[in-house]
Parts: sequence; structure tokens; C-alpha cells
Amino acid sequence: MKARIPGVVGGLRFRLVVGFALVAVVGVLGTGALTFREARVGVLQQSQDMVVDQFRDSVDAQIPAAGTPPQRDGLAAVVTDLATTHSSQHWRVLATYRDLRVTSQPGDSFPEVTAALRRSVDTRSVAVFQRVRSGSASALVVGLPVTYGYGTVAQSSSGLAFYLVVPQTAEQRYVSALVTAIERAAVPAVCLAVLLALLVARGVLRPVRALRGATRRMASGHLDTRLTVQGSDELADLSRTFNETAAALERSVTELRQMEAQARRFVADVSHELRTPLAAMSAVTEVLDDEVAHLERGTAEAVQLISGETGRLVTLVNDLMEISRFDAGAAELALDEIDLAESVRRSLAARGWQEQVGAELPQALRAVVDPRRLDVVVANLVGNALRHGAAPVTVTLTAYQEAGGEPWARLVVADSGPGIAPEALPHIFERFYKASSARTRSASSGLGLAITAENVALHGGRLRAENGPGGAVFTVELPCRPGGRNADDWDGADGVDDGEDAEDADGRGKAGAR
Repeated sequence: MKARIPGVVGGLRFRLVVGFALVAVVGVLGTGALTFREARVGVLQQSQDMVVDQFRDSVDAQIPAAGTPPQRDGLAAVVTDLATTHSSQHWRVLATYRDLRVTSQPGDSFPEVTAALRRSVDTRSVAVFQRVRSGSASALVVGLPVTYGYGTVAQSSSGLAFYLVVPQTAEQRYVSALVTAIERAAVPAVCLAVLLALLVARGVLRPVRALRGATRRMASGHLDTRLTVQGSDELADLSRTFNETAAALERSVTELRQMEAQARRFVADVSHELRTPLAAMSAVTEVLDDEVAHLERGTAEAVQLISGETGRLVTLVNDLMEISRFDAGAAELALDEIDLAESVRRSLAARGWQEQVGAELPQALRAVVDPRRLDVVVANLVGNALRHGAAPVTVTLTAYQEAGGEPWARLVVADSGPGIAPEALPHIFERFYKASSARTRSASSGLGLAITAENVALHGGRLRAENGPGGAVFTVELPCRPGGRNADDWDGADGVDDGEDAEDADGRGKAGAR
């Protein structure tokens, strides 16, 4: 199973905010990069053109002082004057003529002037420039060949060239300031994007939250839940679709509930109507059972068959009537404080199961229960184990305390049979469910365990079925104090006698399914 992302990190709001922030970051970085590129190119181009023009004009003004042909002293005076005039711009000037090399600063080797730049100056008649970076500093290097020519006379190279190295400190500071401004602008832009994302997320998530709340209300049984549809966007279409689905589901569930109520009412009515004729049939079969010994063999077998089927039908009708009372909410508890161990012994004795069932029952374990319904629970579970399990069948009664300190009783019925098929365990307490299709017609009505579960739930207890080491195990857990639906009705008054309840439950304790 994949691990689920926490709700805050994996939520739609988080994704919207992250998406807006990413778009803002990409936008700011992209715009900043383009702005930086254009601004940098513009600044450097303007600086370069200005320096080249200044250098050309200054050389034109000073070149006569170099002499013809140029001499070292003349060239030294020219480069010194150029560097001094533009000292605020930190000009470094180099003049070359054939083998002659004169610098504005003694000992300056001018490493920025590359061989490629010199070749370009030697072969061209216009100014040549290039930018050179040394570490974090950059400089503009300009090479200017001196040519002769007047008017229409063709220009010719004189062999004299001047080189200028100007540090671009101011330009570098301007570019750095531009980068800083872009970085500072990115933070407010991202914050603004996050704020916009939160506002948009609120508008988007409002109908989503409403839809989530509506689905939860429907899941809790409120099928009349509807959403208020606003707008005409996709979320409004989703709300309309939800309302249509909810309306269709409500109609379907209402129809199913009506059909289920009609079916239950039909079963209750039929069961009630069958009780009178069945009572007469039972009386007749009891008379015939007394005369079986005096009847012919074929007639006796027919009488026994009729008697058995009549008894089975009586049991089925009684179970159906009991289920109908549970469905109608008419089942009530006649609570009394009794000795649970003694009640279990009476249930086993009333059916002649003392020799077939091993009982481990403590002394003086008292609880407030409905004696008749407890008898039904014991009879159904033990009868089920005897019919579908194998000897030995054991009944164990113990006492324990819940986490809150409340006393509870645990009744365990275990057999040594093959157990319950794993696929049958989730359905074992369903009505008319039989674990084996081969037992579709048997003495069991398929309602015994369902009635048992209802009786346990009526007491506020728990019932579970499982496979133990030796066979099927049914565990009943009941609160020793009143905890069921009618618990408030018990005030310690005299209840119904245990023995009368056991006799009343004798006939209904024979139904069960596994």
C-alpha cells in the first residue's frame, strides 16, 4: 500500500500556491535575465563607443607631437599626456612604432593587449577593441592604427599604433546594481504570487469544500443533501452533477427502502397469519404422535414426517416473527439480575445436552440480562455447534473488565469440527445464510445466528465467530450492568423467572446456521 501524502502538503491549496510561486519565480528570473542582458549590452556598448571616440579624438589632437617619423621622446610625451588628461578614467596608453614601444607607466607590460588584437590592428585601418576579463575585473582594450591621408587621397598605414586599456569598474558596478535590483524584485514578486495563489485557492476550494461536506453528509445517511450552484464554470457543472446524482440516489434508496419495508411487512403478516393454523396443526400432530405406536408402518412414517415438518414450520414462523420484531424496533429487554452460570446450566439441561457439552462455569457470576434472550443465545450457539461441528463441544464462561473498569462476561462456545470456511465468516450472521449449499434444506432455518446477533446487540454486547485450533469458536461478550437499548428501564425490580424463560425458549433455540 502506498503511503498517503499528508493533507496539507498533498492538498489542492498547497499545489496551487506552489504552482503560482513557481510561475512567479520563472517569470521573474526570465524577465530579469532578459532585462539584465539588454541593459548590460546597452551599458557596455555606450561605454565602448564613448571611449573609442574619446581615444580617437585625443590621439588626433596629440599625434603631431610625436614627430615624423615618430621618436621615443615624442611618443612618450603623447602617451603621458593622454594618460594624464584622462587620469580620472584610469587610462593606460601604449604606443608602438616598428621596434619602438612606449608606455604611459614605466614597466607596464600591457598583458591585456593580445597577439590577436595586434594582428587586427596591423591589418586594419580602423579602431579595433575587445573586452578582457581578469578575475572579477574587466577592461576595455582599444587598438587604434595611425594612418595618413587627406581628402580624396587614399589612406595608408604609418606603422604607428596606439593601444588603450580602460578598466570598466563603473560599468561593472552598474551591472552589479542591476543584478541586485532584480534579486530584490524577485522576493516581492514571489510573495505577491503566493498571496494571489491563496486568494485564488480560496475561491477554487470553497465549492470543493462544500462538495466534500455534502458527500460526508450523504455518507452519514442524509440523502436529501444538495449543493448551491453558482456560476457556469467547471466547478458549477460538478455541483450540478452532484445534485443530479444525489437526487437519483435518493430516489433509488427510497424505492429500495419501501420495497424492503413492504417485504418485511409481508413476512410479518404472513407469519402472524400462519400462527393460528399452525397451532391447530401442532395440536393435531401431537395427538397423532401419541397414536403412532398403534398405526400401520406406512401411516406411522407419514405421521412422523408431517409432525417433523410441522415442527420445523413452527420454528421458522417463530423465528420470522422474532426477526420482524427486531426490524420494527419492537424487541425489548425484560431485564433481571441473574446468575449467568446457573442460567447456562438450565439452558443445557432443558434440552438434554448435559452429556454432550462440556461446561466450565464459575460460581456467583451475576449480571443484569434478559433471561429468555440469554437462553435463546445459548441454545442457538450450542445447538449450532452440535449440528454442524463435532464433539467435544465446550461452553466456557468467564468474567473480565473493560478498559474503563466496567465488569463484562464472556461466553465461548467451541466445537471440534472442520470449522467455518474463510469465505463464509463475513456472512455467518446474515439472515438465511448457510455456509454449505448442500444444506439448503435442513432442520436449520438460517435465522438462528442472525437472531443470536440481534439479541446480543440488544444487550449492548458483542458477538464474533472465528476458527480456533480445533474448530469453530463463537464468542459472546455482555456487560454485567445494563448497557443495551432498554437499559434505562431497569431499576432493580423483580424480573421474569429464569426457569419460565428457559421453557419458553426451548422451541426457538433449535434454529441456527453455519
